[in-house]
Amino acid sequence: MRKTTLTDQYIILKNGFRLAYYDSGQAADNQSTVILLHGYCGSSAYWTDILPHLKEHARVIIPDLRGHGVSEAQNGQVYEMDNFAGDILELLDALELKKTALVGHSLGGYITLAAAGRYPERISGFALIHSTALPDSEEARQNREKAVQAIKQDGITVFVDGLVPKLFAPKHLESEPEQVQFAREIGYGTSAQGAAATALGMKARPDRTNVIHQAAVPVLLVAGAEDLVVRPENTFQGAEGNEAVQTHLLEGAGHMGMLEAASGLAEVLHKFIALL
Repeated sequence: MRKTTLTDQYIILKNGFRLAYYDSGQAADNQSTVILLHGYCGSSAYWTDILPHLKEHARVIIPDLRGHGVSEAQNGQVYEMDNFAGDILELLDALELKKTALVGHSLGGYITLAAAGRYPERISGFALIHSTALPDSEEARQNREKAVQAIKQDGITVFVDGLVPKLFAPKHLESEPEQVQFAREIGYGTSAQGAAATALGMKARPDRTNVIHQAAVPVLLVAGAEDLVVRPENTFQGAEGNEAVQTHLLEGAGHMGMLEAASGLAEVLHKFIALL
């Protein structure tokens, strides 16, 4: 069975909670540093199939976000995206990193945008993978509330069992059952309290298309052609008029390109890293 977290180190945040992370080691003189941020009810292990392709070309750091994987759930009923971004800033400071690129999947993309808006001087470039700068629609906000109630009523295991199949392209539910089960096993490790607080944080996030419009660093937007969670047109929102922004459509992929189309996504990310 594959590990459900890649992390093997941790820092203690200023609020006293543990944030776990993986670090491939010091970058060579000509290499960039890249932080990979996973999605909701995921962990650093979401990037298991991507890591071997990237660590030869960059220093790769992959945390478990608060309340996910083996990072501790923190106090509070709502984990706003700025809270997550603050955790990542503390990680940068602890590792004495002046600048890094951020690559965020889904929830990780929301955090990436919050970080790029909050401390742009620390960001050398950023990528959104199956994510969007748009806020939740009214329907999506209602679904966040339903998710919180489901987690509180039924627990994280039942919730993850219902969530994960929606993340994959329908054809992959039959052709890639091992990857689907891997995503489930990762999700089971999420704190119920952390998952509920994160859902409410995603519900509260603002429109951040201006962060993409105003970016002066390389930006990559990657969508799955069969993503039923974040439609490609929503991922690519904000790309117009900024030559620093590149877009890429992963054919055949749903919301989990890291597991559904790892080699293709890794190639796209490698080219992005070369621009940093």
